[in-house]
Amino acid sequence: MEKEISRMKYAILDIETTGGKYNEEGITEIAIHQFDGNQVTDQFISLVNPEKEIQAFVVKLTGINNKMVAAAPKFHEIAKRIVEITEDCILVAHNAQFDYRILKTEYERLGYDYQRKTLCTVYLSKKLIPDMESYSLGKLVRALGIPVSDRHRANGDALATLQLFKLLLTKEEDHKSISEITRSENTGILTNKQVDLIDQIPNETGLVNFLDKEDQVIYILASDQLKKDITQLFTRQSSVGKSVNKKMRQVKVTRTGSLLMAQLKCQLALLKFRPKYNRIPSKKTLNAPLILNYPIHDGIMIDKGRDTGEKGVYLIKNNKLEGIGYVALNYQINNTPILEQLLSPVIENSSLKKILINGHEKKPLKLQPFEN
Repeated sequence: MEKEISRMKYAILDIETTGGKYNEEGITEIAIHQFDGNQVTDQFISLVNPEKEIQAFVVKLTGINNKMVAAAPKFHEIAKRIVEITEDCILVAHNAQFDYRILKTEYERLGYDYQRKTLCTVYLSKKLIPDMESYSLGKLVRALGIPVSDRHRANGDALATLQLFKLLLTKEEDHKSISEITRSENTGILTNKQVDLIDQIPNETGLVNFLDKEDQVIYILASDQLKKDITQLFTRQSSVGKSVNKKMRQVKVTRTGSLLMAQLKCQLALLKFRPKYNRIPSKKTLNAPLILNYPIHDGIMIDKGRDTGEKGVYLIKNNKLEGIGYVALNYQINNTPILEQLLSPVIENSSLKKILINGHEKKPLKLQPFEN
């Protein structure tokens, strides 16, 4: 196995796109560095005319505008070169399922079945360098002391990914993790059913309940980027993702405003619905003594709401979480009897307490003690 891996070739790539609806994006720039595990053996870098408008927020992020790509080659003009430079290579990218999907879609428009194995440096980094504060490309490479320039341009990001991959290779001499994380040619491609589902999901903060044909909740996901994380659920090819995809018939989205509220509501929902494909906290975990104190003994912790003017609220009494919910008016916050009626009652457990205290430590909430 080691000899086989050592002969592997990699194509480190990054793609910039126009933005827009899922599977309707166009490529504006691409950079590919062919790498044999020791050195770069070939490279291809080019702007691309996407034959469609680049969205304003993308122009602001990348600096690539419609005028810059007007005279650039169209994808069909560079398609053969991309096939050649990635032939017999594993595609390596930061969030590889995105770049691979974009390439697959472009080739499908040309009637060509483009298939390559892929390796995501996000997942490889998490496995080999755990406990980093962030695994976004910019923050990760800076934290590791890897120089980076031209962020959000294809070649700048591809070179940063190349240096990151070189570092990861030195940490993984037997290539076991690389073998485990490398995905087959068809991994990361969504079905039409999944695309239709994801189009309906807002890329906001909240939780999603996946229901089967009998309206039973089979999986719950809490996230501050719902569309992105649901996409990853279905493209990771995990056993959970496969099972949820097979059994689900509909989804219900609940906006929460903050990730902390989403995580608390998710824990409560897990205990209520006990979905088949989530890990449910054991009674031992829930009842375990937790020697932690809230930052307020009697009062409320105030979080972000779902809309302007609304606040998320956590009610604490005698160092116990007793209610969560939302309020929109100051007099509701300042009137304890009214506040208690507006909030949903909660029976505290160790998991809920730990989530709330950890959430406050990461991003402090406003505290308002009750007046004596």
